[in-house]
Amino acid sequence: MNRNDVTEKIITVKVSKGIRWEDVARKVGESKEWTTALCLGQMTASPAQAKVLGKIFGLTADEQKWLQVVPYKGSLPTPVPTDPLIYRWYEIVNVYGSTIKELIHEEFGDGIMSAIDFSMDIQRQPDPKGDRVNVVLSGKFLPYKTY
Repeated sequence: MNRNDVTEKIITVKVSKGIRWEDVARKVGESKEWTTALCLGQMTASPAQAKVLGKIFGLTADEQKWLQVVPYKGSLPTPVPTDPLIYRWYEIVNVYGSTIKELIHEEFGDGIMSAIDFSMDIQRQPDPKGDRVNVVLSGKFLPYKTY
């Protein structure tokens, strides 16, 4: 057994029981975005969070321990994503990445946006021309230091 096996079990139970990530997140006590990343193997659960997930997904004590192991982050199977939805994010970064970089540097200076001190919010935005996906990414600015 490994972390990927636990992720597969979580997804299998989610599908078979018709569970929604938002409902899981409410029970875990974190955002749906972070909780989904946890369940998909990209975050580390506390013992209490692992126990909650164990109840929801019928995980054994050993499977709950795997949720508490720091994962190898980065879940894409190929350098260029082939899933159409994920590919669009790749396309956004290819087209707008230099613009995002330029505007962040102009506003904040030389540094990066943290993906560690970070939050994300994904919401449906009703629109008469077709609903929109509203994604807000918020990361702490980390300036490069001199030494």
